[in-house]
Amino acid sequence: MTIDIENLIFGLDTFGDIAYHEETQERMSDEESLRMIIEEGKLADELGIDVIALGEHHRKEYSIASPDTVLAALAMVTKNIILGTGVTVLSSDDPVRVYQRFATVDALSNGRAQVMLGRGSFTESFPLFGYDLRDYNELFEEKAALFNELLKNEPVNWKGRFTQSLDNVQVYPKMTKRLDVQVGVGGSPDSIIRAAKYGFPVMLAIIGGDPKRFKSYISLYQRAAAQFGQPLHPLGMHSHGVIADTDEEAREIAWNYVKKSMDQIGRERGWSAMDRERFEFEIESGSYYVGSPETVARKIAHVMQALGVQRFDFVYGAGGQMQKDRFRTIQLYGEKVIPRVKEILRGE
Repeated sequence: MTIDIENLIFGLDTFGDIAYHEETQERMSDEESLRMIIEEGKLADELGIDVIALGEHHRKEYSIASPDTVLAALAMVTKNIILGTGVTVLSSDDPVRVYQRFATVDALSNGRAQVMLGRGSFTESFPLFGYDLRDYNELFEEKAALFNELLKNEPVNWKGRFTQSLDNVQVYPKMTKRLDVQVGVGGSPDSIIRAAKYGFPVMLAIIGGDPKRFKSYISLYQRAAAQFGQPLHPLGMHSHGVIADTDEEAREIAWNYVKKSMDQIGRERGWSAMDRERFEFEIESGSYYVGSPETVARKIAHVMQALGVQRFDFVYGAGGQMQKDRFRTIQLYGEKVIPRVKEILRGE
């Protein structure tokens, strides 16, 4: 797929990793973290970054359990940035309530809401909200189908097994346009096919290994969209990174915090701890975008062109990090990296 250089989209994603105070080296409270995320979103908007996407999690490392609430707050203090999620765990939520919440954010933000639906790679929300993990696939399949009906913005007739049944019900607030929906995919072919079936754009979560291995998923999406007779939307991707004034500084931050975050997840999922060799591989050839603005811009441009993706979201703040370093990453991304990626892709 050829990318349209003049209409590239660049976003920022955060899971709400709780940052650290520089003065005390202590972790912020959840309340402080949420207030800082508002400041980060304001900065991103001022810098002209296209999207900010907030991930839903229900565990101690992260402060964002209710992304749409934070997005509603951001709607009041930003002007242009698209306010999205990355992701909303539809499987353990009520599709009607999700639709209502994002219709509300869309109204408050004058049409800037975007919901990214996902099955959830973290599963704490399932027991928390009373769902059985044995129904993991079936829950998402049925709820995605109901959500697709809600997007028509017409009275809904629906018979559910895992969801409620609706008899000619109009859901409010009623929107004057179709809600902007994406689907986040972490590597499941079934998820790619499902997104194509409903005509949803796809965001690929590429968090490790050579990004080019996702070419097969992009080809699958193109074939499935054609078979279902659905429009072929441009694809996007998100990956972790740290940007600092020098490569050395960025690598030090990433080693101290991104590695810590990945090792914690690895302990829970049976992965081995990341050694220095693996860390360096991810920066040089894998899915970490770590370095000075020039280093990061060149890698983003290379991968976007290789995969043919139209949108790149930079996942910042992994492992918490110092608040000043998070702000610096956002500033350098908006001021230097994004313009430089565009220059490189234009051949300048």
